[in-house]
Amino acid sequence: MNLHEYQAKEILRGHGVHIPPGKVATTPAEAEAIAKEYGTAVMVKAQVHAGGRGKAGGVKFCKTPADAKEKATAILGMQIKGLTVEKVLVTVAADIGSEAYVGIIVDRATKKPVFMVSAAGGIDIEEVAAKTPEKILYVPVDPRYGLPNYDAMRMGFFLYEDVKLARGAAAIMQRLYAAFMASGCSLAEINPLVVTPAGELVAVDGKMVIDDNELDRLPAIAALRDESSEAPSEVDARKANLTFIKLDGNVGCVVNGAGLAMATMDLVKYYGGEPANFLDIGGSSNPEKVVNALRIITADPNVKAILFNIFGGITRTDDVANGIVTATKANPLKVPIVIRLTGTNEEIAMRILQENGFTASSDMDTAVQQAVALAKGGKAA
Repeated sequence: MNLHEYQAKEILRGHGVHIPPGKVATTPAEAEAIAKEYGTAVMVKAQVHAGGRGKAGGVKFCKTPADAKEKATAILGMQIKGLTVEKVLVTVAADIGSEAYVGIIVDRATKKPVFMVSAAGGIDIEEVAAKTPEKILYVPVDPRYGLPNYDAMRMGFFLYEDVKLARGAAAIMQRLYAAFMASGCSLAEINPLVVTPAGELVAVDGKMVIDDNELDRLPAIAALRDESSEAPSEVDARKANLTFIKLDGNVGCVVNGAGLAMATMDLVKYYGGEPANFLDIGGSSNPEKVVNALRIITADPNVKAILFNIFGGITRTDDVANGIVTATKANPLKVPIVIRLTGTNEEIAMRILQENGFTASSDMDTAVQQAVALAKGGKAA
């Protein structure tokens, strides 16, 4: 679950990180009023779950309240990566002497949080990692003991030669780590961490991504979810208890099990196609899940072919077949469908599909090749 910048900043502020004052506005008049209240230059920043807000024109510097109203008028309602901006953060602008990056991610290989810090802040950390990897210091943290002072200071001195700044940065990193753990994050970052001309350390932007597995134990964090800033298909899938991530391709994939889903997408790419989604119906035998999966996938106009790839273990393939039949009778498909079923009750599933006019195979490579060819406008092999 992604948090808005203003939500992440509020959490960081609660853990003692120095952050400029800011309030959320949903109208240009509110943005003007907030700017008047602060009585200084402000930033008006689009609040959407998308990167590249500045490049899209969603972050503006404003010298006066009237300027803030004008910029908010332009930003509110604009589209950034397909998402409509419904609110803006109006925050006091900071004087910038230098910028640094401080972030934490979960490293699945070591099963530890890992700090990433760089003096090259204010730009995408991915760009720094690709072009100048030596500018990034990685420091893993043992969650049993937390971030020790010596590691925090090591990172502080990696960013700043000045002892006072290094100590200040070390304190901020310990507070960031506390917020990361308390909020169930898979990612938390400050970019940029700014040193003002007066020598003050200020976090002027914050980002947090929450591990969905943590939400049941953190109801206050779960309540911060903003469904209006998420892709409608992902909201729909979550309510249907499906694991779904929309991608940019044209082969809609319905698979059971995350591992098989990843292998299916790899195979689609291998045969020259592009997956339109990651969709895992899970291990339960519930035809309704198949009905919901098809409804969500067919709502995507980019999908030109649908691929079912089911390996029946706990999932009964005859239940999947019944789900396909039910869904297509209620809403006839406008794009071709390729079905691969193997495993539990495979013979029954094949018979159900054949009796209802579908063909299916038990070979994964053949099915994927057919789906890719159909998505490209050709004929199935």
